[in-house]
Amino acid sequence: MSEVLLKVEGLKKYFPVPGKIFSSQKENVRAVDGVSFEIQKGKTLSLVGESGCGKTTAGKTILRLIEPTSGNVWLRNVNLATLEEKELRRMRKEMQIVFQDPYSSLNPRMTVDRIIGEALSIHGLAGKKDREEKVVEVLEMVGLGAEHLYRYPHEFSGGQRQRIGIARALAVKPELIVADEPISSLDVSIQAQIINLLEDLQKRLMLTYLFISHDLNVVAHISDHVAVMYLGRIVEMAPAQLLYQNSRHPYTQALLSSVPVADPTLKRQEIILEGEVPSPINPPPGCHFHPRCSSRKADCSNLEPPLREVSPGHYATCFH
Repeated sequence: MSEVLLKVEGLKKYFPVPGKIFSSQKENVRAVDGVSFEIQKGKTLSLVGESGCGKTTAGKTILRLIEPTSGNVWLRNVNLATLEEKELRRMRKEMQIVFQDPYSSLNPRMTVDRIIGEALSIHGLAGKKDREEKVVEVLEMVGLGAEHLYRYPHEFSGGQRQRIGIARALAVKPELIVADEPISSLDVSIQAQIINLLEDLQKRLMLTYLFISHDLNVVAHISDHVAVMYLGRIVEMAPAQLLYQNSRHPYTQALLSSVPVADPTLKRQEIILEGEVPSPINPPPGCHFHPRCSSRKADCSNLEPPLREVSPGHYATCFH
């Protein structure tokens, strides 16, 4: 069995909402509401779900780009959630992020040499003499080269910018990379290139990915395990192949039924969910999904289903 690199326990992130006038009651947006999972070294776990389900907030909270409300995040034997600022800064080189938007995530006033080399300087991984050599080395890993060193972000296409973002993450030789919807803003033809690049880098460098996406076709291709989020909670988690072949939660089944299939002769009934996603400020009692579930029973509105093992390695929060 592979070594567990990342372990998340009961992670919560609540954002306070300004109270009403003359009201002492405090309300919170429960963006991440008790998320737990683990990722083995060299593997990929994908977080999927509708927009607003909390998957991006979860990724940023794990890295402490956003401070958690409560919970623990273990990277090997270090609890990131309890580290002081100086200790956390030293750990930054072990974990990096690739942002969703390659246009806004790169400083338009900095050349590629400075964008990538900045991390090397901050962590003391390269001096002035060998910094350029190391930047070129990491650029070549992502399919670029020395001729791109002194260009600015506006001189590149979207796919090239995302390669620069990946190179920046790789520069400090991290073990964990959080990929926050890294291909959603790219053309379809470029998406495949970036996914293939990420897979190749994982094999070469033994990288561990937390891959955040709403594209279930891409997730099926890149993932070892998949965790499905709804309203800040994981409702189903399993090895990718098992989840796609035998999903157990009604929400997962609805998501998978909406995925386009390349075979025009294959007919599949799409599951249309009732109503709208409830407010994360005041989620429904019991199972959060029950107001939209066609399979709901009486106890679904009263009892909160735990994430339990329904078959070996397959977890779901559904009583029925």
